[in-house]
Amino acid sequence: MIPEIHIEDYNYNLPDERIAKYPLPDRSSSKLLLYRDGNVSSSVFSEIPKFLPENSLMIFNDTKVVPARLHFQRRSGAHIEIFCLEPVQPNEYVTMFATSGSCRWHCIVGNVKRWKGDTLSLYNPESDPVVSSMDLQANLIERMGETSIVEFSWKDGSPFSKVLECCGSIPIPPYLNRDTESIDNERYQTLYARFRGSVAAPTAGLHFTDKVLEEIKLRGIDEQTVCLHVGAGTFLPVKSSLVREHTMHREPIVVTLSLIEKLLRHDRPVIAVGTTSVRTLESLYYIGVKCLEQGQPSDVGQWEPYSRDYPWSLEESLQAIASYLKANNLDELKVGTRIIIVPGFKFRIVDMLVTNFHQPQSTLLLLISAFVGGDWQTIYDYALANDFRFLSYGDSSLLFRRA
Repeated sequence: MIPEIHIEDYNYNLPDERIAKYPLPDRSSSKLLLYRDGNVSSSVFSEIPKFLPENSLMIFNDTKVVPARLHFQRRSGAHIEIFCLEPVQPNEYVTMFATSGSCRWHCIVGNVKRWKGDTLSLYNPESDPVVSSMDLQANLIERMGETSIVEFSWKDGSPFSKVLECCGSIPIPPYLNRDTESIDNERYQTLYARFRGSVAAPTAGLHFTDKVLEEIKLRGIDEQTVCLHVGAGTFLPVKSSLVREHTMHREPIVVTLSLIEKLLRHDRPVIAVGTTSVRTLESLYYIGVKCLEQGQPSDVGQWEPYSRDYPWSLEESLQAIASYLKANNLDELKVGTRIIIVPGFKFRIVDMLVTNFHQPQSTLLLLISAFVGGDWQTIYDYALANDFRFLSYGDSSLLFRRA
């Protein structure tokens, strides 16, 4: 049954001065809040390795943020901002970034009412010769409620990945209330980012340095990755009073067969770095159920975890995914998830969570509440009282799951 949750119950006062507008000079010098069984303390992030159980399994999201924000101009001079969300044609990220000539994306279009269907040219105030040679243009194909399908075309034969690198900017969160700056190109990206596709960073990973990662490895902790491409839905507030009326957007995930086989053993603590890793890992149970009941994996629906009692064990579910992949000679599971994790959710995989501090009345705060057994206010009151920095460039926390 879908839980009756009022988003107003997950509100707190976040003064603007507590929002970190810029990253600290050293990634690992941020504060670290520690929460376990109702007890809260603090440290510094560079010390996180000593708080992690030896021989545990730590899972990172290795998605890479793309410069998905593009600024165009109408012949009238009006500016139109286009924010690329998800590829349409080609619809696979790898193929999309390699394509040349033209492509189509689902986009959020600023000032879309001022776009009368004419062809837009990229705004190039510096007359950059490389950008000029690309001659990037945009045509509005279809409006679809909050989003639109936009066709991009360009002339110099470059792959679309290079077009974005040259013409786009990193889409930093709107609550920073500033334009993208050069520092964001490096710091709004994890050190281990590999696969292009996100329009927002998995920000829990921004604190990790090579030194911290090496110290974690020296403790016998197995570092593994998943990939969830973060969509712009992560910026969308819950506008309805009842959370059940909020719509989660689909996000693509990739999980390797080797990781699923490691999870099958599940004989050691699992540490998720970031809420995106949690959502990916906890989606696996329901994907496995589909393999058991339908013979193949498919997307996880938003409210699927709450729709009925499931008779299958975690082992049976993960084994079903592994068997499907092996039978089809696949090394990776590629599927989508719309899962929402709210109080009442049954966690089956993740034991510990590394995460930042999230916006009031957000789906991410609901996830935190579910993970710590409803005790989110203890954590956030402590953080506010002890000068922790909030949101994407803010400080970090290590949370132990609580029943």
